[in-house]
Amino acid sequence: MAFSYMPGFGNDFETETLPGSLPQGRNSPQRPAYGLYAEQLSGSPFTAPRGTNERSWLYRIRPSVRHTGRFKPASYPLWKSAPNLGDHELALGQYRWNPVPMPKEPTDFIAGMRSITTAGDVLGQTGMAAHVYVANRSMVDDHFFNADGELLVVPQIGSLRLVTEMGVIELRPGEIAVLPRGLVFKVELVDETVRGYVCENYGAKLTLPDRGPIGANCLANPRDFKTPCAWFEEKETPCRLIVKWCGQFHVTELDHSPLDVVAWHGNYSPYKYDLATFSPVGAILFDHPDPSIFTVLTAPSGEEGTANIDFVIFPPRWLVAENTFRPPWYHRNIMSEFMGLIHGQYDAKEEGFVPGGISLHNLMLAHGPDASGFEKASRAELKPVKLDNTMAFMFETRFPQMLTRYAAEVETRQDNYIDCWADLKKRFNGTPEGDWS
Repeated sequence: MAFSYMPGFGNDFETETLPGSLPQGRNSPQRPAYGLYAEQLSGSPFTAPRGTNERSWLYRIRPSVRHTGRFKPASYPLWKSAPNLGDHELALGQYRWNPVPMPKEPTDFIAGMRSITTAGDVLGQTGMAAHVYVANRSMVDDHFFNADGELLVVPQIGSLRLVTEMGVIELRPGEIAVLPRGLVFKVELVDETVRGYVCENYGAKLTLPDRGPIGANCLANPRDFKTPCAWFEEKETPCRLIVKWCGQFHVTELDHSPLDVVAWHGNYSPYKYDLATFSPVGAILFDHPDPSIFTVLTAPSGEEGTANIDFVIFPPRWLVAENTFRPPWYHRNIMSEFMGLIHGQYDAKEEGFVPGGISLHNLMLAHGPDASGFEKASRAELKPVKLDNTMAFMFETRFPQMLTRYAAEVETRQDNYIDCWADLKKRFNGTPEGDWS
């Protein structure tokens, strides 16, 4: 089946699967067509300013009160929420991991979530968690919603089908999807095994960053975001609904599928984005600009210019700066940086940082190019060069990112990562030229 999408970011969409199933001129008619129920899904307080007020009206076969019964506790021990302190004994440091191993036993998207870091406070709706998912089984009769935050999904291996109550998103590596807080969905696997990254945003919703002096174009353009058209299933078989709420998991039994929205309209909805449509800007004369110019989405905090989360990518691009060290500079940062590599090679880490890998450079811990990358960039001929066949990304937050026990103890953690800077030698010798021998 081919699934359809509507273009635009933050638009007020309307979509129906059956003719006349979407009411016109009112949100809640006395008797909706087809015997449907009208229901509102709110992603913001009722009195939020118009620019941040988000809600959608859903017209469904059963109201959501019929999609829950008595809950029982459920256990997903590798999915952690903030604050998650004192979980391990690993000392402070810069860290890097090889790819998380694929599961050997049958594992779906929810059971395959491996938390790497947590930051902030899930109860205070601030901060985030960074996860890796691995799976080899589709969710058939299991469904899920996350009351704690929205999920930014970044596939690295294998394609997914995100079957949500508001439509279906087909997602492949090189694309991302955002599933809003409270949205019911299940994840079907298009490929036999899948792996990717997830940013769980506890705070304000992700939105497009202001472009400032860049103006009206470039970076992520609104028209390239795609929201699914309405889709529903009328399935009268036993199902389950799993809920993540305040860091805990709960499950309830159903005798039908909760994915029964026949029509909907509003501006609170899931969407996907193809990272290849990002239009980067950069230095065209000298110096390496701040990585913030590569921000795709940002979740604001209460402090202007300081994000709860920035989602930043490092896509293919031309390097043309003159008399400039072109890779990222050495840096200490008040923000904390969780980085992943979807494919290719990252220019500042030519060895050891592989597709599916992770690095973590926390609050005020120094980082930058490894010794071989520094040596190569310091001696390179500064002609125009295209960085191609690469896609790295960063989940950056204002909060320190605390490692989970899983991340501290997993066998893929590179205990020798700190050694990548060991060969950076002293070049100062008192002369203006320095010692480049």
